[in-house]
Amino acid sequence: MTAPHFTTLGCRLNAYETEAMKDLAARAGLQDAVVVNTCAVTAEAVRKARKEIRRLRRENPEAPLIVTGCAAQTEPETFAAMPEVTRVIGNTEKMQPGTWAAMVPDLIGTTERVAVDDIMSVRETAGHLIDGFGTRSRAYVQIQNGCDHRCTFCVIPFGRGNSRSVPAGVVVDQIKRLVDGGYNEVVLTGVDLTSWGADLPRAPRLGDLVRRILRLVPDLPRLRISSIDSIEVDPALIEAIATEPRLMPHLHLSLQHGDDLILKRMKRRHLRDDAIAFCEEALRLRPDMTFGADIIAGFPTETDAHFENSLRLLEQCQLTWLHVFPYSPRAGTPAARMPQVDGATARSRAARLREAGDARVARHLEAQVGRTHNVLMESPRMGRTEQFAEVTFATDQPESRIVPARITGLAGQRLAA
Repeated sequence: MTAPHFTTLGCRLNAYETEAMKDLAARAGLQDAVVVNTCAVTAEAVRKARKEIRRLRRENPEAPLIVTGCAAQTEPETFAAMPEVTRVIGNTEKMQPGTWAAMVPDLIGTTERVAVDDIMSVRETAGHLIDGFGTRSRAYVQIQNGCDHRCTFCVIPFGRGNSRSVPAGVVVDQIKRLVDGGYNEVVLTGVDLTSWGADLPRAPRLGDLVRRILRLVPDLPRLRISSIDSIEVDPALIEAIATEPRLMPHLHLSLQHGDDLILKRMKRRHLRDDAIAFCEEALRLRPDMTFGADIIAGFPTETDAHFENSLRLLEQCQLTWLHVFPYSPRAGTPAARMPQVDGATARSRAARLREAGDARVARHLEAQVGRTHNVLMESPRMGRTEQFAEVTFATDQPESRIVPARITGLAGQRLAA
């Protein structure tokens, strides 16, 4: 008998939830199973999930194969129709101890093959929290799930449900445990972080939570925020950016495009000038700030001129770390019914964005040579700066510690110290 094999596709939140599922499965005593936690952000993500399921079935011909995650939530019938799949469970069900207990010892006999309920009926986040995962240096803490917005290209609300927040006291208590356990950096994660608190009493904002964490956990050396919607950044978060050195100077922005007409057709809540103004203000308050961003290439109706506005946004917002996606239609979304851009054109534009992004990364890294950075060691010879750039060392350093390092050169897309 062996512990279940888990495969995670997609975002950091999925990775967090996989660690929680491992714990739930272990507590239930589940053995000899394969679990695939899927992503639904693009049609390509769903295709990759199906390919991974077929590969895992070939390698594990006898093991029960369980599919969960966002793709399982949004199109359970797709995976239920696959002969390789034993069970399909939704995003709510995967975080419930009873789901895993019901699969022991017989996965097929007495339990439903498909257990996927209406995600929109969920009103609270799962109470199951884990104290960190991944390296022993950095821990990820889920503070929010779901999304109340309905961007025309996105299926994630239908996979994650409406926005739900973890109460501040629960978050702070978990971070205290992580710091007591030796973690030197905590990353706040969720689906739509800047909506945190809207469903809690007195509707606190993300900035309130950040300041509360830093005040009540004084021994936490580094706090980091994952992807945010810049138009929804509140005054308290702006103040924290300006005044809290323990809040890391790296923000990943959900920008999606650089043209106003396309942004409106995406049903985004900002215009290009809003994005530029936010980045200018953040840099004024914190000159060492770096930005990452999500950008979609080839959105329906996108012309060459529209695309050029996205390219220009890289410079105007001083973006460094890009996540570029060629648009792919998702069934049931309004964008799928709009006039489509040729797939080859979308892929070509995505490649140009990535090339421009790589050039900006190179410029950022070159500018660090000769400077000293505080580097959080993830392994004996690799760590990350406060701006999240990777640094390689010629000699072993104390793992999970923060060490000062003088940058001596470049090693590909990493700094050398």
